[in-house]
Amino acid sequence: MLPKIEHPIFKIKIPSLKKDHSFRPFLVKEEKVLLMAKESKNNADIFAAIKQVVINCSLDKNLNIDKLAIFDLEYIFLKLRAFSVDNVVNVSYRDNEDDKVYNFEIDLNDIKVIYPAKTIDKIEINETTGLLMKYPSASLYSDQEFLNTERDHYFKLILKCVDKIYFGDEIYEVKDVPIDELENFIENLGVGIFKQVNDFLVNTPKIQHTIEYTNEKGNKREIYLNSLNDFFTWRWAIIH
Repeated sequence: MLPKIEHPIFKIKIPSLKKDHSFRPFLVKEEKVLLMAKESKNNADIFAAIKQVVINCSLDKNLNIDKLAIFDLEYIFLKLRAFSVDNVVNVSYRDNEDDKVYNFEIDLNDIKVIYPAKTIDKIEINETTGLLMKYPSASLYSDQEFLNTERDHYFKLILKCVDKIYFGDEIYEVKDVPIDELENFIENLGVGIFKQVNDFLVNTPKIQHTIEYTNEKGNKREIYLNSLNDFFTWRWAIIH
């Protein structure tokens, strides 16, 4: 029998849990998952592949990836890429002022999750009724129905981020509420209340990195990167 290959184990501190968990590097079999998703040219397949790689590489049986926030999943994936392939990725962006393309190197070890100064996850509708919100979960990365939604995508995201609805002493778990009933409830919120819901989503923690440079016109410029697509532009520097 051929020898079994041993792989190093490393720790990643998951931002929302503030706790270290064990992972292995991703391997050729994970690269195949990523390549197949790339070849499909379907964003839903790419998202599902990213999540599958993180699940495959997790060594903690008690860690439920679906229950993590999306920013946790993206952060873990960046750390896996840094450990498995290279901590440096190359990106190119066209400056919309001088129309020149600039090339940059990003050290993935410098990427952090940025938390907003203040997040309000309890939204009061009136004195007795309100919503308890949650950050978009990693489960969305493999939710084909959600990812392939062609209309009302943002509204569907809001529905996914309502955790509980309370009325007096009663608390309703949204997962137990029929979707049409939940949709009707949210659609009947006042505009001011809905703005608070929107503010919660806008202020979701994000992976973030800022590129600073001076363009050919001598003007200082900044590029804010806050999604996996920004770091890789899906030319799949992940693999190469």
